[in-house]
Amino acid sequence: MTPEDRSFLASLFATAVAAADPMRALAAHLPERPKGRTIVIGAGKGAAQLAAAFERLWQGPLEGVVVTRYGYACPTARIRVLEAAHPVPDAAGRAASAALFDAVRGLGPDDLVVALVCGGGSALLPCPPGDLTLDDEAALNRALLASGAPISVMNAIRKQVSGIKGGRLAAACFPARVVSLVVSDVPGDDPAQVASGPTVPDAVTRAEARALAQSWRIGLPPRIADWLAGEAGPAPDPRDPVFARNEVRVIASARLSLEAAAQAAAAKGVPAVILSDAIEGEARDVGRVHAALVREVASRDRPFARPVVMLSGGETTVTLRAKGRGGRNSEFLLAAALAAEGVPFAALAADTDGIDGSEDNAGAFATGESAARLRTLGRDPAALLAGNDAFTAFEALGDLFTPGPTGTNVNDFRAFLIR
Repeated sequence: MTPEDRSFLASLFATAVAAADPMRALAAHLPERPKGRTIVIGAGKGAAQLAAAFERLWQGPLEGVVVTRYGYACPTARIRVLEAAHPVPDAAGRAASAALFDAVRGLGPDDLVVALVCGGGSALLPCPPGDLTLDDEAALNRALLASGAPISVMNAIRKQVSGIKGGRLAAACFPARVVSLVVSDVPGDDPAQVASGPTVPDAVTRAEARALAQSWRIGLPPRIADWLAGEAGPAPDPRDPVFARNEVRVIASARLSLEAAAQAAAAKGVPAVILSDAIEGEARDVGRVHAALVREVASRDRPFARPVVMLSGGETTVTLRAKGRGGRNSEFLLAAALAAEGVPFAALAADTDGIDGSEDNAGAFATGESAARLRTLGRDPAALLAGNDAFTAFEALGDLFTPGPTGTNVNDFRAFLIR
């Protein structure tokens, strides 16, 4: 990959992230000041940055607490920032859930609760219901992450095995008004799916959650399966009057970020097409589909003429088959590099929050020569893909993309440049 192509792709990623900048996203969506108190709560990988921006924008007194991933905090003056584990919850996350409930206790109808919600909140807000434990909820998260199920399925189950998700935190705010300002990291931008909707109830029932677990063959831990089979603690009904005064606004999303990146590419003289902002599926399969499009464009100038940059977003999943190192974007890209080997293209796939999986990279760069370069280094790209070891592949090539935490999260960003 030429330095120019690498710089071009990285600039499109930066533009996509900037379009979801907390200050820009919040400025147009501030609620009216209440007669009473203003309480800010929130959760997600970008919750601290959202809280800091809200403090700067809000004209009036406020207080509150938000929780973010370890290492993602930033300075705030009036809103307390807590940190917890992601993607598998820990005791700090459970304490953070309790702190959020404490922050909204005893409010009245003249008070306002502003919920700053973004991706990552599902793991950051463990709150096991009934006699379930934190270990049970952590085991559920591990099972869901290894299942390959789409985020909507995972969240439907999480909401039925929680004391805070599925609108329960908003219900605890009653009779105060709740305004949820959501940065969407889910395909379709359903706010009830972001962070498993702590302040946004969902119509999916307990029975439907059980059916989803069965249809996706998710190996639920026995205690979790027993809880789902029971009738205790179902998620709130969206029609419950406690939610009647509440409001939900999606303030940033993959769609808006991809549109900004497309405009930036055009300004640099490269036409851009957006395939979709809501692509789901197994990462390696989605990678192969993208590779087929790359081949078609490179050889036949269809369905798009060269030069072109193909953009897409959404959230793929990875079914764990081995104990390699990697994330969904690096696995997607390794599969694409194998399927489009020898084709002249340059690509970047990365998570807009700055972290892909459990390593410190957001994703990686690849070209039609990536697979051949790996073999030159004595590495088998197909074996690395089979072992869920895409991080190791791109680390060996020196092609990891590591911008660090971005302070926002609007899902995956993928760009394929065919000159």
